[in-house]
Amino acid sequence: MSTQSVDQLIHIWKTLNNIPGGHWLFNAFIKWRIPYTASISSRILLFEAGHVRIALKDRRKIRNHLNSIHALALANLGEFSSGLALMSSLPSDVRGIPVNISTDYFKKARGLLIAESVVIPPDVINDMEFKVKADVRDKDGDIVATTTVSWQLGKYGAVV
Repeated sequence: MSTQSVDQLIHIWKTLNNIPGGHWLFNAFIKWRIPYTASISSRILLFEAGHVRIALKDRRKIRNHLNSIHALALANLGEFSSGLALMSSLPSDVRGIPVNISTDYFKKARGLLIAESVVIPPDVINDMEFKVKADVRDKDGDIVATTTVSWQLGKYGAVV
């Protein structure tokens, strides 16, 4: 997704935020726009340049055999929040692509989870790698997982 597309998403978010049912409508649009991420049925709570907060409700379809939220659902949530935070903070002439994703798990994930990512983007002059972190917390505020995504950043038109 290009930074221009993300800028448009922020504009749509701000517009829909002011009408009844706007959050629902925006999240339905995101699910349509990013089908794989839609598989976990997360819900964006906060979306601004460089700062994203996303909720994930505990449901049977994302649980594992240990009766907790599946590790890959947590990684998906972390990648989604870190990606939106980064892409929304980059200038329009910079593009990014994830090149590595890792998730550390600290405790069983159950109940409502909140993923949050805050990004202060680097100045991109030449191609570079930049890491973005997203923490996933449970209802008690404990970190259940942290996803770190390494992004290859560069100017549009440059070869990666």
